[in-house]
Amino acid sequence: MDGTLPRRESAADAAAPVLEVEDLRTVFLTDAGAVRAVDGVSFTVGPGETLGIVGESGSGKSVTALSLMRLLEEPARIVGGTVRFQGRDVLAMSGAELRDWRGDRAAMVFQDPMTGLNPVIRILRQVTEHMVSHGRQTPAKARVRAVELLRRMGVAAPERAAASFPHQFSGGMRQRVMLAIGVANDPVLLIADEPTTALDVTIQAQILDLLGNLNAEFGTAIILISHDLGVIGTVCRRVAVMYAGEVVEEAETAAVLADPRHPYSWALVNAVPRLDSPAGTRLTSIDGAPPDALNPPPACRFLARCPFAISRCGQEHPPLMEVAPGRRARCWVTADGRSLPPPPVAAEAARRELSEDRRPLLEAVGLVKHFPGARRSFFGPRAVVHAVNGVDLRLARGESLGIVGESGCGKSTLARLVTRLHEPTSGRLHFEGRDITHASSAEMRPLRPRLQMVFQDPYASLNPRMRVRDTLAEPLMAHGRASNRVEADRRVLDLMGTVGLKPEWAARFPHEFSGGQRQRISIARALALDPALVVADEPVSALDVNVQAQVLNLMLDLRQRLGLSYLFIAHDLAVVRAFCDRVAVMYLGRIMEEGPAIALFARPLHPYTVALTSAVPEPGRERVILGGEPPSTLALPTGCVFRGRCPVAQPICEEAPPLAEVEAGRRVACHFPGAFEPPRTPGR
Repeated sequence: MDGTLPRRESAADAAAPVLEVEDLRTVFLTDAGAVRAVDGVSFTVGPGETLGIVGESGSGKSVTALSLMRLLEEPARIVGGTVRFQGRDVLAMSGAELRDWRGDRAAMVFQDPMTGLNPVIRILRQVTEHMVSHGRQTPAKARVRAVELLRRMGVAAPERAAASFPHQFSGGMRQRVMLAIGVANDPVLLIADEPTTALDVTIQAQILDLLGNLNAEFGTAIILISHDLGVIGTVCRRVAVMYAGEVVEEAETAAVLADPRHPYSWALVNAVPRLDSPAGTRLTSIDGAPPDALNPPPACRFLARCPFAISRCGQEHPPLMEVAPGRRARCWVTADGRSLPPPPVAAEAARRELSEDRRPLLEAVGLVKHFPGARRSFFGPRAVVHAVNGVDLRLARGESLGIVGESGCGKSTLARLVTRLHEPTSGRLHFEGRDITHASSAEMRPLRPRLQMVFQDPYASLNPRMRVRDTLAEPLMAHGRASNRVEADRRVLDLMGTVGLKPEWAARFPHEFSGGQRQRISIARALALDPALVVADEPVSALDVNVQAQVLNLMLDLRQRLGLSYLFIAHDLAVVRAFCDRVAVMYLGRIMEEGPAIALFARPLHPYTVALTSAVPEPGRERVILGGEPPSTLALPTGCVFRGRCPVAQPICEEAPPLAEVEAGRRVACHFPGAFEPPRTPGR
């Protein structure tokens, strides 16, 4: 059985658009009035076509998707427009008609697969449920098809996986299950809402490949929603850029990436770091915030943030007009067909010279961290989680070292070891020449001001019951850096200015800030005690590309002004390439390759590094596909830990290779460094 189902469309249906959306308007009814979340959106999607919808948080992308599927509940309400699916009026469908339509002819894959899957139902039943309930398969045939779909989605050992529960899968595997459920009934339309946002670069690339294969193999029309134009560019032929509830540009994806015709699209394109960008390059960002959806401005909604605005922009609201053949944009500047000017030549952030003191600021030798796991039996020994397995690294004063790798490779555990939030199982750790491997809390207290950390989720790391002024004043008072509250408050206002926040916002609570502003507060708190080293654990992974650019630019500025050193942890290699001097690539708790960022990304020597760099979502980039997933940390493989997935593994790889210097400043843990050549990308 090939897992496919026969199409039910006639030739006429195949020629007609699958989805036609015209002037769609969705509001949220609040006590203050109607919040215009989606305000006049129009587009069409043809059979087998891929449409990307891109924009920052709050632009209306997800509300548009939920409106199309009629999944909104009060206080949300669709107040205008039409949505037609193969000629049928979706907004006029009854509840029974919607239940028959959803999951059968149209399906949706949500951003968080853990909330989209039932945690107490096995995978097999969740995949077969729609097939049986819609009468597409008998229970017996549905089970066979479910296993075949899981195999096609790249789930290893699908028969065994089908009997598992969602919590037993990784994030990437859960997203594959969601895709299998979405295509189980061979839908004509699939809507994927940020399906790769929280995933590693390798898993993200695999999911994007799956979406592309679904489009090519099944002829499924796909709407892919994302805040990253790089992701859209790898899958979608056409893109609609949304801002403040409106589509501000619609065109072929390649045309938008090469020549954006709306200033917002222009900023999104130039806010994304690239692997070929010079290290330390400042990114293009948009100052300010989107307009209030409760009271949008009567003229151009992007006016307050636009670097190209003309007088007409403040006088008249622009329609979505044709600015070139097949291209529409909502902009008076480009209405006559002109292109926007290229961004200024990217300026490399000024940097302080590394200190003449050659002693490392931070040094780790053979760092190991094991955690006790669950017992395999009542009387048996506990399992051991091998999180970090012998890491050596050195960080100079004023230097930025990036740590990259897939989820579970030990990056965050290493960050907590370096800051001594965890005590190492073995190995040595020195900070500013002092051995802190087993330092007590009392011994660490005087060192804490010099060693600070910025966490991935600023909302979880900030006390929701404390105002910002109290959050920032607390470390100053606790460490005696301010003699009284008046002096602390003065220092708090200085800190807020340093990270680009208005002093009057000091009286606000964390929930009153955007994600990017909360991360700025976290950075301000880390800077309060004048640290020498800031450990940043995924500080921009949850942010929109524009906010990400703002935070990275801020961190580069602070490094230049204050002489900070950074240990910068991320799974986005392009971000690390733009920010760091040196990079260490981790896999299963060990460093596979380390070297200068420019050299490492230009010519990766370890096969794992080659695969990581090839997975960066840039249009036209050729990818190396790794089979399977990293081994379990409960039972480390012998020899080279990467050999089970390595495309050039040889019998000698049964012996663990040392992390050895193969050329000046570059260390690689591989018996055949440089033997696996990265694929050549056309045009480069």
